[in-house]
Amino acid sequence: MNPLESQLQYPLGDTVPAIGTVTAVADGISWLRMPLPFALDHINLWLLNDNDCDTGAPGWAVVDCGVATDATRAGWEAIFAGPMAGRPLQRVLATHCHPDHIGLADWLGQRWQAPLWTTTGEYAFARLMSAALPGVDGSSAVPHFQRHGLRDPDMLDKMRSRRQYYPSLVPSVPESYHRIQDGQLLTIGAHQWQVITGFGHAPEHASLYCAALNVLISGDMVLPRISTNVSVFAVEPEANPLGLYLDSLGKFAALPDDVLVLPSHGKPFRGLHTRIAQLRQHHVERLAEVMAACAEWQSAADIVPIMFKRTLDAHQLSFALGEALAHLHKLWQEGIVRRETGADGIIRFQRR
Repeated sequence: MNPLESQLQYPLGDTVPAIGTVTAVADGISWLRMPLPFALDHINLWLLNDNDCDTGAPGWAVVDCGVATDATRAGWEAIFAGPMAGRPLQRVLATHCHPDHIGLADWLGQRWQAPLWTTTGEYAFARLMSAALPGVDGSSAVPHFQRHGLRDPDMLDKMRSRRQYYPSLVPSVPESYHRIQDGQLLTIGAHQWQVITGFGHAPEHASLYCAALNVLISGDMVLPRISTNVSVFAVEPEANPLGLYLDSLGKFAALPDDVLVLPSHGKPFRGLHTRIAQLRQHHVERLAEVMAACAEWQSAADIVPIMFKRTLDAHQLSFALGEALAHLHKLWQEGIVRRETGADGIIRFQRR
């Protein structure tokens, strides 16, 4: 086991639900998994007891829904036929706009007449990216990363081919939605859930906390084994997402440490504040590495092999470059490093 993982408690042990099955994790909450076509090969989804808001008839709510692939649809068909026990899906809640979280929201919504509930920031970005508008489509990363030192022609060609990456996994987004906001209390079934918004990983990520059950559905904000990707993207090239993310972690400070955390990837765990401390320390160490490297002028592409020691494919490299730039931008916006654009058009950073 990863040394960091050993500091957490996993109340379900090695239990992992097979695709098409569910595992109970708390009163009225079931855990299901759907496959992903990436190195990170799964997403956790959460099926909650719910009631029709007009009639009170029993049904279900689901938090997140998986990408739009045949394998995920097949997994859902098995859930419909078995664990949902003939009760309808009343609503789909999306923690954020990334494909694995919102990809099948429209398909589920049309299948069950189940509305989408999410924050305005996430809904707007999902609509923009599903339409592959310039600036947010996959190929917009090419000039962005060229400015930050990526010159490998093969990698650039592979990134250009990713223009339809998001729409291929999120072919449509519902034409309307129910807005949820920070601090709002949502009644889902017999329980109330507090919305906790976070930033840096996504525009307006929503986690859900139920005090009565002592359960936090953390989405991607707090994961037990990996650190959440925090990237600077072409659509917001001057952003400081790492600063936003670290600030957002403070919003979980009032929650009990023994809260059962239901993450989007990995296993349910206890030890929220231990994990947040680990995540903060991880970024302290990465920032120190980047700052040391910036004794000389460095581009984001120069920083990638310092932060990521393994070979990366085009998909992984896009996240790695975005994350390297996020660390550089935090140091730059805090005045620790300076930034210049060279005669070659590449942006580089150096310690003051």
